[in-house]
Amino acid sequence: MTRFVPTIGLEVHCQLRTASKLFSPCPFVRGAPANAVTDAYTWGLPGTLPVLNVEAVALALRLAVALGCEVAGESGWDRKHYFYPDLPKGYQITQRERPLARGGALAVPDPAAGPWATREVALERIHLEEDAGKVVGGGIDYNRAGAPLVEVVTAPVIRDAAEAARVLRALRFLLVRLGVSDATMEEGSLRCDVNVSLAEPGAPRSGVRCEIKNLNSFKFTLQAVAAEVERQEGLLSAGGRVAPVTLRFDPDRGAVQVMRVKEEALDYRWLPEPDLPPLVIEAAAVAAARAGLPDMPEQTRARYRALALEPAEAALL
Repeated sequence: MTRFVPTIGLEVHCQLRTASKLFSPCPFVRGAPANAVTDAYTWGLPGTLPVLNVEAVALALRLAVALGCEVAGESGWDRKHYFYPDLPKGYQITQRERPLARGGALAVPDPAAGPWATREVALERIHLEEDAGKVVGGGIDYNRAGAPLVEVVTAPVIRDAAEAARVLRALRFLLVRLGVSDATMEEGSLRCDVNVSLAEPGAPRSGVRCEIKNLNSFKFTLQAVAAEVERQEGLLSAGGRVAPVTLRFDPDRGAVQVMRVKEEALDYRWLPEPDLPPLVIEAAAVAAARAGLPDMPEQTRARYRALALEPAEAALL
């Protein structure tokens, strides 16, 4: 039994089911030959301007409403600058200061509380952003650059590795049911970063946060979080300190590896995006999105329970 309490939060990146990219009419086709679906905007050529994909906004709004978030009447866009080969423009358009939605919660099965029990895992925010390309071997595939993403950030309230995997599974189930995303983890359309810190019970604040990047399966999420909790626990138990680092998970070794040390906050040179107006969501659009929702998973579970089905049978259906 550990004497340290984990604090865990997820940042889940999900590609939206749209025919084109977030700020360009360029098609978005997973599985296409490398660099077959790009355009001048994807390459960041001079004179190209972003034009917002309204279908991506509609899908993100649907998810936000389904999760009970507070949708902003007016949200904004920011440029996140960094140099990496898979980012042709040298910056990513995202929503840092004024996200699409805040708050809300995800109902997650809680086996410890009973076979039908769920726990509400609080969310911090949902925002839209464009994806980057992909480094493949010795080359770069820009097909994914500019693909529409919605990022779902949970509050740091997840209790252990098993619950982290359940949260991710519950979110994937909801994304597919809503028609927001294919959420195919093995193809990269659903990816997860996990923040983990440990502290003594009753400590006034959580410990030093470390981030595990780009987990693409429920199994790897479970294993990676468990491995990071064990790593930090070993350091603290030996009287050492945890350094703020970014990690990757090695599934062959079942261990996390340090990618880089976060000596100080990265300077992304954040700027308001000058080429896009604010995103305005009217109350009527929110109401229409809410009216078009299918049954949520917890409603379906309640119906199955009323039919006297066993939990395992309900889960299968």
